[in-house]
Amino acid sequence: MIELFKHIIHLDFEWIFAQYGTMIYVILFLVIFIETGLVVMPFLPGDSLLFTAGLFARAGHLNIAVLFFLLFAAAVLGDNTNYLIGRKLGLGVLKFKIRGKTLVKQKYLDKTNEFYDKHGPKTIIMARFVPIVRTFAPFVAGIAEMKYRKFLSFDILGGFIWIGSMTFAGYFLGYIPWFKENIEKVALGIIFISITPMLYQLIKGYLNKRKSPKP
Repeated sequence: MIELFKHIIHLDFEWIFAQYGTMIYVILFLVIFIETGLVVMPFLPGDSLLFTAGLFARAGHLNIAVLFFLLFAAAVLGDNTNYLIGRKLGLGVLKFKIRGKTLVKQKYLDKTNEFYDKHGPKTIIMARFVPIVRTFAPFVAGIAEMKYRKFLSFDILGGFIWIGSMTFAGYFLGYIPWFKENIEKVALGIIFISITPMLYQLIKGYLNKRKSPKP
């Protein structure tokens, strides 16, 4: 299992396919489901894994249609699991009282609820493309008690766009030799592009904080 995990992290599809054959579909399903469904596993590959899966499908080892629908299902089921964990367990833990005081003040929970009421749909869709954030976004949506019907509809849309764009990008670029020969560079590039919005917001927040007048 540890050996398999190492090859998943390094996107070594050749080894996984040689060892497990068509069970690679199940392995990819589980990776996407766990990465989006368990808040404690945000470090698993997401974007780069989808792109590489598309490349591998282009090489004829996987069926791109089966791959798309399977991973789309994994992404939606994972997010919904994470949402329910946040809704049922996360909120209960945050409201747990120690010496008469909750772990998180109600006003902060109210602010979180207000944020997801206003920006929830956009957050759910955009979070799909940001590593780590996509693992926590549905969990926080559950804690914020975002209406499930709204969450589900935008989660399905976000999952469709995320899985489709990444897997088909790999599939349609797979005929270009450079992409096949430089999978590691491509993976690093995708990771960098994925975290760019998060870096931009962090830098923007830091600069705004420096510009704001001191009391």
